Order: sequence, then C-alpha cells, then structure tokens
Amino acid sequence: MGTETRTAVRAVTPARVIAVAVVSVTGLLALTGCGLRDHRDTVGVPGSSPSAAPSVAPKAPLPSGKPLGADARVPSPSGVDGTDATEVSEAWAEVAYGYDTKYDSGPHDAVLRSARWCTAKKAAAERSYRPASGAGNDWNTWAGHQAWTTVDVTADDDGDGPTDTAVLAYRALFVEGTAQGRDGWTGTGPRANVYLKLTRTGRGQPWHVAEVTAVEAAVPPSPSASSSPAAPSSLSSSPSTPS
Repeated sequence: MGTETRTAVRAVTPARVIAVAVVSVTGLLALTGCGLRDHRDTVGVPGSSPSAAPSVAPKAPLPSGKPLGADARVPSPSGVDGTDATEVSEAWAEVAYGYDTKYDSGPHDAVLRSARWCTAKKAAAERSYRPASGAGNDWNTWAGHQAWTTVDVTADDDGDGPTDTAVLAYRALFVEGTAQGRDGWTGTGPRANVYLKLTRTGRGQPWHVAEVTAVEAAVPPSPSASSSPAAPSSLSSSPSTPS
C-alpha cells in the first residue's frame, strides 16, 4: 500500500509541473499580446534554443484617420495662455477628446491633434505610437452615426495635489462628452478622469503636457422604463489610455 501511494505521488508531480509551465507560457503570451517585449527572443528558454520558442504574430496597427474635410467637427481652441497651466491642460483635454468619426479611425487621431500642447518628447511618442486594437464599442456606435464629440472639461482638484513650482505643475480634470450624429442622433460621449503633469523650462515660459494618466469614468445607466426605483449599486472605473 505504501509503495502504491509513493508511485501515485511521483505520477502526479510531473503533471503539476506541466500545468505550471502552461500557465507561465500563457502569461508570457498575454504580455506579448499587450505590446510588451517578449524577452524569450533574446534570453531564451532553459533547455531550448530561441528558434524553438513559440512566436506571436504582431497585431496589425489601426490605420490613420483621413485628412479633415471642410465639414469636420473638431475643436480648435484659440487664445490659450501658454503660461497658465490650467488653460493648457483644459485645451489639451478639449482637443484630445474631440473626435469626428467621419474622419478619425480612432481616439488616437484626436490625441495627435492635441500634441501641439505637449513636450517635444511626449509629442514624438504619440506620433510614433500605433494603436494595435479596435477603437471599442462606444466608438463603433458613434461611427455608425458619423458622430462627432464635444466635451465639458472641469477641474477635479480636491486641494490635496502638489503645489506648482516654477517648472512643474499637476492638474486633475474631469471630461464629460456628448456625441452628436450627422443623422440627428445624440448620445453619451467620452467620460474620463484625467491627470496631467506639465513642465516648462523656466518661469514665464509656456507650459507643456509631459505625462497623462486617464481613468475611464463609468457611464450612468439609461433611465429605466419601470416606475419603481432601482436598487442602489456601486460604480467602478478601470484605468485606460487616452492616447
């Protein structure tokens, strides 16, 4: 009986090792699919050659949007005081979330239009970035109506943020958008909490956006046809890249 038990243990152990190996490879494939570099190409897997490592086909990047026509509905703020970090932040957000689905292939086309308020490094990074996934269900809905979006941008500062210095500033904004279709349809547009880091070379010089972190805001549910009150629920949001 003791011998049979030990044999069973030895038989199970390799299977568990194989299961762990499968999970590890799956995790690597998931990271590679998100655009992270697969270091197996350079480091290799113990006991195997780099050529034996499974390959992952790169995703085809989304095409760039079409040149804007005369009927394009995209924001172009004017009179922005470049020495005011708040004005620069709000102008950036207004343009970065101002889509026109008749011409834009995805949100990143609007981000490129906002690059005028970015640092040279940030602008270069945005221009070299190529989105590798679809624009999302909301975008598909807007595009079905050839909609454009407009946004209200408000400060979302609770007073606990860092104090501005001569060359560094942080701003927190809430972006709430409306989508308007060329067929007369209207709907909810982009909604996000946006956090920006701005820099400049010295006092009196213009501010530029150096870093952006955006958290997609939960869209409020549509009014129910029922007259009875809905049960309360908690809403949560997940991180995303306005870029």
